[in-house]
Amino acid sequence: MDITTPHGPGRVEIDEVTDPRFLLVLTHGSAGGVDAGDLLAVRDATTAIGGTVARVLQPFRMRGARAPGSAVKQDEAWEALVAELRGRYPGLPLAQGGRSNGARVACRTAGAVGARAVVALAFPLHPPGKPERSRAGELRAAGVDVLVVNGDRDPFGVPDAVDAARLVVLPGEGHDLKKDPARVGEVVAAWLDATMRPGPGPGDL
Repeated sequence: MDITTPHGPGRVEIDEVTDPRFLLVLTHGSAGGVDAGDLLAVRDATTAIGGTVARVLQPFRMRGARAPGSAVKQDEAWEALVAELRGRYPGLPLAQGGRSNGARVACRTAGAVGARAVVALAFPLHPPGKPERSRAGELRAAGVDVLVVNGDRDPFGVPDAVDAARLVVLPGEGHDLKKDPARVGEVVAAWLDATMRPGPGPGDL
C-alpha cells in the first residue's frame, strides 16, 4: 500500500501474523530496496516469533533517487509513514530498523515515533576511508536499545560496543551482509524476542 507523506508517497509491504506481539518497521539503504537479502531474512525470522513486519520503500526511492537528500525531510517522511502504520496496529509495541542509511533514519527518529527498540543493520559508521567523520552520535542519541549487526569487512566501519545495547560483528561479511543473511535474521529475531517482551517501553508511556 502507498502512504502519503509531506515529501511524497512511500510504499509499504506488510507481512502480518496472527495475534502479533509487536510491529517491526524496516527500511532499505540509500540505493537499495525492501527486497534486500538481509531485510527478507529479518522479516522471515521476525514473523516466526510473532512480529508483524512492514517493509517501507521511502519516498526518495519511489521518485527514483539513489540518495535520500535532506536528512530533515527524510526523517519527516519517515515519521509520517510510521504514524500511519501505528494507527493501523494500535496498541502494538513498535520496533524499527533498516540497513545502512535506513539504520541511521531508524536511530534518528526512534524517540519521535515512540519506538521501543532499533535494529541497525550495516550501520555506516563513517564514509569509506574517512573515520574522522563518525556517525556514532546517531547511535547514542537513539534513546532506546539499539542492536547493531555489522560485518567485519565493512568499509563503512564497525561501531563500538559501548554505543549500542548489543553489537554483533559477523566474520567475513561486508556492507551488504549477503554471505549468510539467514544468520542476520537469527540474530535479530533472538534479540527482538527478548527486547519486545511485554512490559512498558518508551513508546508506551
